[in-house]
Amino acid sequence: MTLPVWKRNLMCGAAAVFSALLLWAAFPPHSETFSILVALTPMIVLSRVCAPRRSAVAFFLCGLVYWILSLSWMPAIIKNNGPWPLVVLGWFALAAYCALYFAAYGWLASSIWRKRSRVVWLPAVVCIFAEAAIWTILEYFRATLFSGFAWNYLGTAFAGMPSFATPARFGGVYLVSALVILLNGVFATMLIRVFAPVAGWDVPGAGRRIAQIAQTGLPLLAILACLSVGNRIVREEASARSASPVYLRVALVQRNAPCCFKPGPRENALEAFGKLLDSVSAVKPDIIVMAESAMAEFSAVRSFRAQDAARELLARSGARYMIAGGDDVVSNRTYNAVALYSRDGKTAPGPVDVYHKQHLVPFGEYIPFDKTFPPLQKLSPIGVSLYSGEPKLFTLETTDGRKVKVAPLICYEDTDPRLAAKAKNMGADMIVLVTNDSWFSDSSEAEAHAAQAVMRAVETGLPVVRVGNSGVTGVIRPDGTATWLLDSSGRPLVDERGVMVETVSVKMGE
Repeated sequence: MTLPVWKRNLMCGAAAVFSALLLWAAFPPHSETFSILVALTPMIVLSRVCAPRRSAVAFFLCGLVYWILSLSWMPAIIKNNGPWPLVVLGWFALAAYCALYFAAYGWLASSIWRKRSRVVWLPAVVCIFAEAAIWTILEYFRATLFSGFAWNYLGTAFAGMPSFATPARFGGVYLVSALVILLNGVFATMLIRVFAPVAGWDVPGAGRRIAQIAQTGLPLLAILACLSVGNRIVREEASARSASPVYLRVALVQRNAPCCFKPGPRENALEAFGKLLDSVSAVKPDIIVMAESAMAEFSAVRSFRAQDAARELLARSGARYMIAGGDDVVSNRTYNAVALYSRDGKTAPGPVDVYHKQHLVPFGEYIPFDKTFPPLQKLSPIGVSLYSGEPKLFTLETTDGRKVKVAPLICYEDTDPRLAAKAKNMGADMIVLVTNDSWFSDSSEAEAHAAQAVMRAVETGLPVVRVGNSGVTGVIRPDGTATWLLDSSGRPLVDERGVMVETVSVKMGE
């Protein structure tokens, strides 16, 4: 008996909301990782049994609910004097934009199964693998088109369980996302086989049992093979790394300075950093890492005032090097920058080596087309339109004369796998990520953001040192396990100040 249209629509809507809630639960702050393994199963069932249009609408609803919940930290900007109409508009507009990729998946996946019912020679198992490929391609487009929004790949859900993310070492986070879709597809196959057989699903005659086994067995075999290969690579690299390591003692400084938009008196930045570093001076760290915008109160990172502050902090801590974020002005162009300072005042190519952020945030660090139409620059929330830079490595020298190459990244750049991969290809031994999430204080954004950096460590096989002005701060090892600066309850320290010293094992520098 055919169900009335309103009942079908109600069932599709319920499935969409249910999947969205499971998907949301898989990521921080909830981190119920295993829910990702079944979160999209109801939606994949829908895409196989419904027409493309209905599937697209259901997936759009699923994506809209999921993204509204996942981006629910955006209104925190309002508490920091952000204009609430623009914040709310941006929140829902971004959620709707990301939901369009869900809708595209629903349409394409459903269309494949419709074609499958008309083309006898197209095996169902091919369609199951095609589903994973479609999702992966759409994730790539979401991460790259129009500057891209690379937040929360499906594979990022495994940031808290990195042993399941090891296929990223040879296939990137996109492969992990594809494996998630494959597993959800296997569960969808089982449900359809039991509850809702589809015309043309089974091969008639003697090949039926073989086809049924292939529809679940081959995807599961692919998943297990990828996990096996990924884990073997991680183990072998860990063994090779332990043969001739270079150790760096790194002091990570989380000051928790208030958002730049918050009114009120400001504390003395030099004194605030100095007090934090006094607690680690006995350790004499090799390098200090401070957050994005840490040097902003001392003027531009190359300025004499900033250099004087860096020398004082280095002397106070006993460290040889300091990496800190700030702004840089070159030829009347302003950049979001990270600077390398040394105690002896000698860094290549001068007293200060500077990296300029490559991947800028639209509507945050610049307004699209504002270089072509300068009046648009007045709409920038930070009051200036920034320019993008080029990849760069800092070179540190250990006490025994060995060289360590450090790739600096800033804030949102830890969501972009291409930048971390490029740094590794350039010969980086370690990634240092500095960020300032104080815009979103008193929200879940800091923990959600930190999960993105875990995947960059797994993908590249490099240690990642991450310092947030307001959290989350810590060291992520190449296998994805992390040591975070924690509060008294054992959770990552957020919206409070603190400092930690960690010994980081890096590959042998050349």
